[in-house]
Amino acid sequence: MTTEQTVDLTNCDREPIHIPGSIQPHGALLALDPGLSTVQRHSANALDMLGLNGDPNGATLELVLGGALTHSLRNALATSGEVERPALLIDQQMPGGGRFDIAIHRYLSAVIVEFEPHDDTVRDQPLQLARTMISRISGLDDIDLLTRQTARIVRGLLGYDRVMIYRFEPDGSGKVVSEARRPELESFLGQYFPASDIPQQARALYLKNTIRVISDAGFRPVALVPELDGAGQPLDLSLAHLRSVSPIHCEYLRNMGVSASMSVSIIVDGQLWGMIACHHYAPKVLPMPLRVATEMFGDFLSLHLGSLRQRRQLDTTARTRAYLERVHQLASGRDVSELLHEQVQELGKLIPNDGFGLYLHGKWTAFGSTPPEGEIEQIADLVGALADNRVWSSHALQTLYPAAVGFSADAAGVLAIPLSQLPRDYLFFFRREVLQTLNWAGNPEKSYETGPLGDRLTPRKSFAIWKETVHGQAEPWSDSDREVAEAMRASIVEVLLRHNELMADERAKADVRQRMLNEELNHRVKNILAVIKSLVGQPVQDGRSLKDYVATLKGRIQALAIAHDQVIRGDGGGRLSDLLQAELSPYRSANNTVFLGGPDAWLDARAFSVMALVTHELATNAAKYGALSCAGGRLEVRWQMEPDGSCRLEWVERGGPEVTPPNRTGFGTALLDRSIPFELGGTSVIDYAPDGLVGRFTLPGRHLRGGATPSPVGQDAPVTPGGRELLPADLDVLLLEDQMLIAMDVEAMFADRGFEKVTAVNTMGEALRRIETSPPDIAVLDVNLGSETSLPVAEKMLGLAIPFIFATGYGEGGMLPDTMAHVPVVRKPYEIGALLAAMVKARRSVRPAG
Repeated sequence: MTTEQTVDLTNCDREPIHIPGSIQPHGALLALDPGLSTVQRHSANALDMLGLNGDPNGATLELVLGGALTHSLRNALATSGEVERPALLIDQQMPGGGRFDIAIHRYLSAVIVEFEPHDDTVRDQPLQLARTMISRISGLDDIDLLTRQTARIVRGLLGYDRVMIYRFEPDGSGKVVSEARRPELESFLGQYFPASDIPQQARALYLKNTIRVISDAGFRPVALVPELDGAGQPLDLSLAHLRSVSPIHCEYLRNMGVSASMSVSIIVDGQLWGMIACHHYAPKVLPMPLRVATEMFGDFLSLHLGSLRQRRQLDTTARTRAYLERVHQLASGRDVSELLHEQVQELGKLIPNDGFGLYLHGKWTAFGSTPPEGEIEQIADLVGALADNRVWSSHALQTLYPAAVGFSADAAGVLAIPLSQLPRDYLFFFRREVLQTLNWAGNPEKSYETGPLGDRLTPRKSFAIWKETVHGQAEPWSDSDREVAEAMRASIVEVLLRHNELMADERAKADVRQRMLNEELNHRVKNILAVIKSLVGQPVQDGRSLKDYVATLKGRIQALAIAHDQVIRGDGGGRLSDLLQAELSPYRSANNTVFLGGPDAWLDARAFSVMALVTHELATNAAKYGALSCAGGRLEVRWQMEPDGSCRLEWVERGGPEVTPPNRTGFGTALLDRSIPFELGGTSVIDYAPDGLVGRFTLPGRHLRGGATPSPVGQDAPVTPGGRELLPADLDVLLLEDQMLIAMDVEAMFADRGFEKVTAVNTMGEALRRIETSPPDIAVLDVNLGSETSLPVAEKMLGLAIPFIFATGYGEGGMLPDTMAHVPVVRKPYEIGALLAAMVKARRSVRPAG
């Protein structure tokens, strides 16, 4: 009996799960010396599974596996770049017969070789599978959407009955934040489980070995022979895929009816953020190529989540600063205390909360779920004693303030932002007791099996224990919450310091303001000097006079000066028309024509400075060599706002000397070509046509105000009458689509529009069986299914008078017979508006009149 089998719930945190002395039975294992020469241990099933002749212990690897495979294993181990990731050899022929997928890694004082029978049904390579999965989430920039899509993708590709995204909370407990499952299974979405459900040593292994597969929760462990080496030490299987499983965890799975599972660690910033947890209600062996692909997908998901978290923090901080800047502007000439009491409702939107309030100069203004007003002064005194005039938070206020027990349902957690040097004024955010916002998502009558270790190892009992643990607590405040609070504190305190002339330490506060202004002035001066240095540092072209160079340089610096002056006077930007007028007015005369035309468009400071240089360069070139250099020349500058909010500007010269393209790329040419794309993310195209230069520029909408209102991008077209509102919500839809990822997208489209009864199949045979056993209300049939078509299914549905529509990527008509010419056809890729309209049309075509 192994050490693992003797543990119980009283010592599971000390369970030595990394040295179980056994493996799971769906593979075999050999352990060798560090030099990969002599077999020292083997799993008890290795002889039969690998076709070995006699006890391999003490024999050389060449004798056991043959020279060719030994050579391949040594090369794989030598070239493996990651200590904690095994090298892989897929579909290897064994000397004793049979083909195996092999993983090999070195850990501590042993080399461990794992063998799993090769599955011929898996034809894609791990890299291709991983790329397919990654491509489905790489463009997602919302964390909630990312977790939902991840659960769908993993379930779709791997075939598990339930896939959950499990996120760890700061206290170690876990929450199911996303779920994809068979419809008849109860939901665990939104439920919490205590930290003890995943012991500390298991969490440590999840950081080392990021993927864990259990093929059968009822398996009989396969012992290692010998279990202990000559020094009495067990084999450390921390990084082994076949490592045996704790009997406690197996009982947990069996109590839920789960027979097989897989978990993939999600690691963000070196910490265990959560897991992809998969359950299957029958034994399931996940082949090594699929496992490796999922592991790579998990690595990408971890990196993507980390990136999105950082971006969310930056965006939140930026929004906070933008809002508080508006508060600065409003505060001019007004009583700041009165203003903040008026604006507190807006401040409450900046940090997630259930209630918030401002306690300033003894006045309390509150919104949402907060403590009774009579408690606020005592809470402020408590914070003043503990916070040292810094942002302070607690997710369990009653542990520090016993009177909070009486109102923990409304305000169990508090985050306090001090607003003055004296501990008396605060902006408070509150969160309710977390239990007040939760309900069990599954069937409340659902029963679970109880194993030898009791009903502790069931989801509902585990959830109940978590509820006992977190009683009187709120959701903890995150680092991001505190960062936003610090930004709010700095900005609000600045407003108070700027406008409160009655405070005794006004001189000290003025010094603080002066330092801040000096730092901002220093920053801006350095930026201006850096640009001027870049202009001055450009080399003088061969043959160009010093006088001409100095004149050009002066002109560019003057353009920058005009731009910065306009930005300061124009509240951080300026009108495009004013900029063009200022740059072109010196070159207008009776001998030429300059036309400007376009809507009112306001450029922000950055775009105004860039366009000042670009316009100056174009104007001086036109005056020297182009349409403004001779009598009869004409320059037209037109701009218009595009539907996406951007501004498109055209500079057209006519009537000047013949234009020849520059024979070298100087600074001016580079400035025209690159400044708008590089600085603003727009486009710049210069056409040196013989009859006159033409420039076309696009300025992105984020640098503009005014003009056309941007139109929505990337959203489904609105459904016109005859769409969703004419289809019942309980419509039973059959989707025949041979591409799994496309089918998943269509299912998600229907789900987003409220249709829950959608069944996707990928072969003609499956569709026909579904029609026989449970006829749908309507079907969407992909015409081409690889080696077959959906026409037999369509004929069956015609005979049963069941409406259906065709979907195809081919042209009109395609393969459809004349008898089905009346059937609506939608084009791929699928679009929900077209689908719904076609479904309405199909249903009307089979209904009797009236």
